[in-house]
Amino acid sequence: MRFAIVTETYPPEVNGVALTVQGLEAGLRQRGHEVSVVRPRQPSDGAGIDDTLLVRGASLPCYPGLKFGLPATRRLLAQWKASPPDAIYVATEGPLGWSALRAARRLGIPAATGFHTRFDDYMRDYGLRFLQHTALRWMRRFHNGADATLVPTRELAEFLQSQGFRHVVRLARAVDAKHFSPAKRDQALRSSWGLGTDDVAVIYVGRIAAEKNLDLSIRAFRAIRQAQPDAKFVWVGDGPVRERLAQEHPDFLFCGVQRGEALARHFASGDLFLFSSHSETFGNVTLEAMASGVPTVAFDYGAAREHLVDGVHGAAVESDDDFVAAALRLAADAALRRRQGEAARSAMRALHPDQVAADFDALLTDLALTRRSHHATAAAA
Repeated sequence: MRFAIVTETYPPEVNGVALTVQGLEAGLRQRGHEVSVVRPRQPSDGAGIDDTLLVRGASLPCYPGLKFGLPATRRLLAQWKASPPDAIYVATEGPLGWSALRAARRLGIPAATGFHTRFDDYMRDYGLRFLQHTALRWMRRFHNGADATLVPTRELAEFLQSQGFRHVVRLARAVDAKHFSPAKRDQALRSSWGLGTDDVAVIYVGRIAAEKNLDLSIRAFRAIRQAQPDAKFVWVGDGPVRERLAQEHPDFLFCGVQRGEALARHFASGDLFLFSSHSETFGNVTLEAMASGVPTVAFDYGAAREHLVDGVHGAAVESDDDFVAAALRLAADAALRRRQGEAARSAMRALHPDQVAADFDALLTDLALTRRSHHATAAAA
């Protein structure tokens, strides 16, 4: 079949949405489907890219290097009239995503959307709490314009259904346990961080931004540092508050954005992963840390609720105080970290990216075949 994926973020941009979309695209291609991608043009793009429609974009406020796509209804109508996809997947709720849904409706093309970002929670994190309900209504209107809304967890599906979102379908996530592995642990890298054999590397991987609740991770690390003066806090990623944190905490190690094998080495070279975000729809980094054999402290929702067993793979906590206490407990006990890291690694081996691709394929194919059946029935009548 022929599918189209519409997204306003895509590698080399590094974030959970971009990497998830790329994985879904690759999975469909491996299963023999034709896949086209619609996304904003990036500085690294050449004159033309096969199977990709590049549209105009604009810089995303507060996120240098990221863009959102401008509306492209006319271009999409022309593209999809000439070469109609059997179904489309719209990964983002920006102007480009809205125009893609409009074009699909006009042409009778079935559409699925992905709920990847809790923009309603972002309103709180950026001091705009009074806009939370407005943001949720805006997202509900967007997603209810599609034939299905894909979410990564049962918890999120239940929440959205309670808020009036229709046709919510869980599409599980997985992690490449061959790529993320304890075998990638790099002693030379740890030495470059100034760590001795028994010193603790606390690690954070992700956007360095206000919505990640990073002050709590910093609070937990400072408590660890009081007990273990040689501990280091290693930050992998970039974002709008990185510069401020680097100025306020000159002892922190900022490694920038890492990709591929380098990212796998950084994960596996850590000893404890702190993920204090309250605003994730999932949190792919939780699975990546677990696959790397690194015990994780996270709040009990999203990926942690689906996959992290409290006291077995790390800690899934309910409160800020519990987060700090769990971080202290794990940082102080190397044997406990080792046991929980091994258990986390074993749990991640059971997850298969190929199954995610198969489920995504089945969902889009079902949408396409259902629409064909409706058209055939209408024609016969």
